[in-house]
Amino acid sequence: MINFELDERLAADTLPIADLPLSRALLMNDARYPWVILVPRQATISEVFELSGDDQQQLWREATLLGEAMKTALKGDKVNIASLGNVVSQLHVHVVLRRHSDATWPAPVWGNGSPEPYDLDGQAQLRDQLLALIDGLDV
Repeated sequence: MINFELDERLAADTLPIADLPLSRALLMNDARYPWVILVPRQATISEVFELSGDDQQQLWREATLLGEAMKTALKGDKVNIASLGNVVSQLHVHVVLRRHSDATWPAPVWGNGSPEPYDLDGQAQLRDQLLALIDGLDV
């Protein structure tokens, strides 16, 4: 995991949470959704298949366990897990908790409305909740 540098756009749009065994967990700065982005801490990786088999399994494990924990603890209706990379080529996986009452349900979160940045209290509260969830994961 040498020479890892976070893409500038990811850095601008997110807030750091913690490092998991493979990935850096980032909070998307959009208070409309509990939305974590996992970025494997490896240089120049843009596709899942560029990871070793073990790292592919680890990335999926981190995403699914985090999604399950978020759905349970934050009382969501659905978890969306996706890796797109059309705008930011650095490999990253979105883990988005959806609720029937959220701003764009049932449409995708991408391209719908404008992000609503967290205020400092909201950011701190969700970050603390996510840190506790991450600390409890068996990854």
